[in-house]
Amino acid sequence: MTTVQSAAAPPTAIRPRVVARTGLYAVLAANVAVVAYFFAQAGFASNALIVIGRLTGLSSALIMAFQLVLVARLPWLDRRIGMDRLTSWHRWTGFSLLWTLLAHVVFISFGYADGAGVGPVTELVDLAGTTQGVLRAIVALGLILVIGAVSGRYARRRLAYETWHFIHLYAYVAVVLAFTHQVAVGTTFTSSSAATAYWYGVWAVALGSVLLGRVVLPLWRNTRHQFRVSAVVPESDNVVSVHITGRDLDKLPAQAGQFFLWRFLTRDRWWQANPFSLSAAPDGRSLRLTAKAAGEGSAALRHLKVGTRVFAEGPYGAFTTLHRTRAESLLIAGGVGVTPIRALLEDLDGRTVVIYRVASERDAVLYDELRDLAHAKGAELHLVTGPPVPDKLAPHELTRLVPDLADRDVFLCGPPPMMNAVLRTLGDLDVPKQQIHFERFSLAG
Repeated sequence: MTTVQSAAAPPTAIRPRVVARTGLYAVLAANVAVVAYFFAQAGFASNALIVIGRLTGLSSALIMAFQLVLVARLPWLDRRIGMDRLTSWHRWTGFSLLWTLLAHVVFISFGYADGAGVGPVTELVDLAGTTQGVLRAIVALGLILVIGAVSGRYARRRLAYETWHFIHLYAYVAVVLAFTHQVAVGTTFTSSSAATAYWYGVWAVALGSVLLGRVVLPLWRNTRHQFRVSAVVPESDNVVSVHITGRDLDKLPAQAGQFFLWRFLTRDRWWQANPFSLSAAPDGRSLRLTAKAAGEGSAALRHLKVGTRVFAEGPYGAFTTLHRTRAESLLIAGGVGVTPIRALLEDLDGRTVVIYRVASERDAVLYDELRDLAHAKGAELHLVTGPPVPDKLAPHELTRLVPDLADRDVFLCGPPPMMNAVLRTLGDLDVPKQQIHFERFSLAG
């Protein structure tokens, strides 16, 4: 095994995640202020219901644009905040968007119905038939309602990612329809040349971000690097490592701890994208992923042929040494969650402690590599085996293994139940949140 010695970035008092999050909030707050100014400048209708309806409509437009930025997979944001957190924010702003859109329709319908002396449903039907852009807005609302329904926890757990992702693509159709509605009937949009230029700018930035992060960057990187499978190595009965080569990999901005969305361009799997972490720190010559057979996609990796073309989206993730706050670290891995942990160990200097939690020794994939790497780096390695109960990473057990736990950064990756239990333990031990680093695979459409 070849160990790549790379100097880890020193811990910094300036937390990249805080900087990025504060920047996003500041940009959003500034845009809210600008929208409020243009709304007031356009004047108010005599009917309070219409005023509220227009304001909720503008809020919906701003939220929709913000949502696009959250899922654009822009590298600067992704490296500092992480796709999982950005996806979580996208989900909650999505429900906010749904409610503001419904409020917009309700208040506008009741407001205009009050002036016309008809019912709100009759007025809405009349607006759809006589006012340019209203029918398109109703179609956009219907699409967003469908997307909101499949984004609920119950539906999301029962849909294949590809199905959910395909339905989610209709959100872009809804965005275009909503924008054309705003152009056609938005009083604030047309109130002044400055307001018109502002809204065109907002939508250009939002849609441009998606085009850049989701289309241009992946196509450019794959065209440049020409990824191919160079080796397929079984690690155990149900775990396999896939080695990837390509051109100019030293120019690929990948870090230990990150993951890619991998598409192996075979006849039956080209359409399926799977998120797998790098299981070795990038060395400029090759990449390696290691996956456990948990479904058809991951099980099929064992049968890949050398030379298979690969389309890789990424690198993604904030689970890197960029977020270190302390000179010393604790790495906790569970099961196949050892893959990014093993890669991170290559990037860390200082007195590092590694805890690898598995049910039995036969489940400890990559353990020989981890042991050799820990020896080479001067790290302390603990293999913890046994059933989930009793909890062998409970507070007293964890402090026994790592007495100076509170003075270390903690990097955690493993199955969700194990991660949740360890996070509770770290909370019980009063480990500061800024020293705890973890990431979940949450993919936004």
